[in-house]
Parts: sequence; C-alpha cells; structure tokens
Amino acid sequence: MIVLVRHGETDANRAGLLLGRANPPLNDRGRQQAATLADALASIAKPLIVTSPLSRALETATRIGEVVGIAPRIDDRLIELDYGDWDGRRISDVPAEMGDRWRADPTFAPPGGESLSDLRARVEPLATELYEQAEEHTTIAVSHVSPIKAVILWGLALGDEYSWRLRLDVASISRLGHGPSGPVLVGFNDTSHRR
Repeated sequence: MIVLVRHGETDANRAGLLLGRANPPLNDRGRQQAATLADALASIAKPLIVTSPLSRALETATRIGEVVGIAPRIDDRLIELDYGDWDGRRISDVPAEMGDRWRADPTFAPPGGESLSDLRARVEPLATELYEQAEEHTTIAVSHVSPIKAVILWGLALGDEYSWRLRLDVASISRLGHGPSGPVLVGFNDTSHRR
C-alpha cells in the first residue's frame, strides 16, 4: 500500500495562496494536523516514510515518524510543483487567459515555473518505485497537492489534465493499493482523522 499524505496547514495555505517552492513552516493548526495524521497512521507496522524536503512536508513526516518509530527519508522528487512567478499569489490573481490555458494544457508552465507534464515526468519514476516496494512494506509518502495528484493519476493511467478535477485538502490521506491489473485507488482525500 502507498499512503499519500498531504502536509498540514501553513499560513499561506490558510490564505489560499499558491504555495510551490516557498518554504513556510506549519502553523499551529498544521502542527496539530500533523499530530492527528500521526495518530491515524500509528497502526501501520514498520512502514517506510519518504518526504518532500520542504519544511511543511518534512515537519509532518517527522511527526508521523516519531509515532511509527522510523525516520523519514527525503526524496526531492516529492517537492511541490514550481509555480515560478506565481508562487505566493492567489490563483484568482492569475490573468484569466493564462489560467484558462494552464487548466487546458498540461504542458503550460507558469512564468519561470514547471508544467504538470514536467511534474509527471519527475514523479512517475518515484511512483513506480513506491508501488514496487509497497508490495513488501507500506510506504508513507508525505508531499504536496500536485505531486500527490500526479501519483494518483499515474496509478489510474489518467492524463495530467485530470489534475484540475481532483480536490486534495491539507492533512489528507489517500491510498493506492495493488490490484490484479496494477494500482487501484483505495481511498482519496480522507480527512476523517482531523479534529
């Protein structure tokens, strides 16, 4: 099983800002969410934990690791989509014609940033590795909205354009399991553990 965990809340998340490579810490609510995530995953025996290097994900992964008894391993491929010049802006501040193009074309990249297709190329080899190792060990991957969506779309053999049709909340848990024909989506955007 691959357990995909989106990090807890930051002030930028709370404000509804695009948050790519900027590196704010969790806020108080985010730290509480990390604790509830850890409690929700505490019953997983001897998982492997991989995480994005950004502090919001690393802090969440570290808290989970403290509860399950294993230190997380950083994997740069789990880092968030690079929003380039749009990092720290509201999506509603993106010019409408550029926003429309972004949603319609997975190869479109924000100025100075990364496209969904580029993200998929970065994440897909990792997804394959996680899927293979998850046959023996449950793997918890702590990351961000766009890489988690990319892993799920990879698992479902869907194109990057479907990313815009998936909602993924902070401090959520999604799961990909093994099926007879490959990965199967077992759970998506579960926030039932949040208080």
